[in-house]
Amino acid sequence: MHAVSLEVSRPAAPAEPTFAAVAEDHLDDVYGYLLYMTKNWALAEDLTSETFEAALRHWRRFDPRRGTHRAWLLAIARSTALDWFRADARRRRREERAEAGELGRERDQAFGEGFSPELEEGLRALTAGEREVVALRVVLDLDGDETARLLGITVTAVSTRLHRALAKLEERMRHHDVA
Repeated sequence: MHAVSLEVSRPAAPAEPTFAAVAEDHLDDVYGYLLYMTKNWALAEDLTSETFEAALRHWRRFDPRRGTHRAWLLAIARSTALDWFRADARRRRREERAEAGELGRERDQAFGEGFSPELEEGLRALTAGEREVVALRVVLDLDGDETARLLGITVTAVSTRLHRALAKLEERMRHHDVA
């Protein structure tokens, strides 16, 4: 007599999806949500990148018992967007105060100390945001990535602001040479 073995095979536990698969599945949802919140496609793209960067850093902490991958990513997207809105509001208030002269003359003097009167005048004619980018990129010699992180804007925005500021300064200095 032969013994018959009755082994019951259990279905394999479903494999956990990879971050890449989850990101690919929900990229359009996250981007669409951020586009709706910001009404700006370039900003939505930047915030989408930041969202997925944060999600990748926290991937091991995802708990499927607390919700779906989609809901988790949208929560990160919302937090990323709210952080950006708060930083943008702070930046705007700083610029408004600076333009109104509330930051004090001593800060302007420290920035322009040792510059020609024409250059100091040109720097004062820039917006607060432009002066800040010039200070960080030219005076302090930070690279574009460091400046972007510090200001909470994209590297492209840093480059654009710097280009505009330097063009304004160049135009003012050319005007002084002619006079």
